Amino acid sequence: GREDCAWSSVRDDRVQAILRTLLDSKLLLQAPGVFATLDQAFPDGPDRCTSTRILSGLAQRKTLDATLLVLSWHDRNKYELDVFHYSAVIDACAKACTWTQALQLFSVMTQNKIQPDTITFNAGISACGKASAWEKALELLSLMAQIEVECSTITFNASISACENGRQREAALTLLSAMVQRKVESSTVTYSAGISACEKGNQWEVPLQVFSNMLQNTVQLDGGSFCAAISACERAGEWKKAIHLFNVIAQAEMELSTISYNTTISACEKGNEWKIALQLFSAMTQSRVELDTINFNTAISACKAGGEWQ
Repeated sequence: GREDCAWSSVRDDRVQAILRTLLDSKLLLQAPGVFATLDQAFPDGPDRCTSTRILSGLAQRKTLDATLLVLSWHDRNKYELDVFHYSAVIDACAKACTWTQALQLFSVMTQNKIQPDTITFNAGISACGKASAWEKALELLSLMAQIEVECSTITFNASISACENGRQREAALTLLSAMVQRKVESSTVTYSAGISACEKGNQWEVPLQVFSNMLQNTVQLDGGSFCAAISACERAGEWKKAIHLFNVIAQAEMELSTISYNTTISACEKGNEWKIALQLFSAMTQSRVELDTINFNTAISACKAGGEWQ
């Protein structure tokens, strides 16, 4: 299992030293430099936990090239590679938004008869989603079901985010429903991505339904969720609902962002409620929220609509 490795401060110090060596010089980012460094550090080959920590450390530092070279060194020396190693490298691909490389690694795992686990798939889906390759992300999700790998909250969050980036409202809603059916715990990230996916898909009613589900399921809400819902109200011309959500944020003592002010003011402007729009703008100038061009343009537009040019 992933918790089987007994770790020690001595081993961790060694890993950190190797990471510093690999990253300190640009010359080491070339294969000969990386290979020589690892050959010297591990003349008899590294143990699984140490090599996994090195790969994970490089992935966290978003150095995909170095991560791939370390993987290549293992392969060149015929050191055993397992799901932990590949998961770390695929995670590096996700951080670099390199979905094609991630899928190639899945193929290599299949060839070597190494079955991906939940963490591997999560990283692969994330890699595809960040690059807006939502179809590939859903293919990986489907593969998980085929080979009976358990889906986690993170799995669905990454998949829904992929649909969001691809503006695939229906797919995002299907995944939300699947989470309920499978009794997978949802989070703020889950619903925020779902709301955003619906909004980007030019569907303004559905995000409000999703937001309502968040309230009913007592999901911990954040500012991003409210901003997405307010934006949906603004686009739907539902200025009263936008005001209501804005007030909920204020009453809950959450931080009111520039975006939450902008979208609420815009909703009022579209609803010809210029007085409320100006009240919000006035409140914004008195708060610590940073003003931008959009704030002034929206307020000016509200004045124009209300005939209050002075």
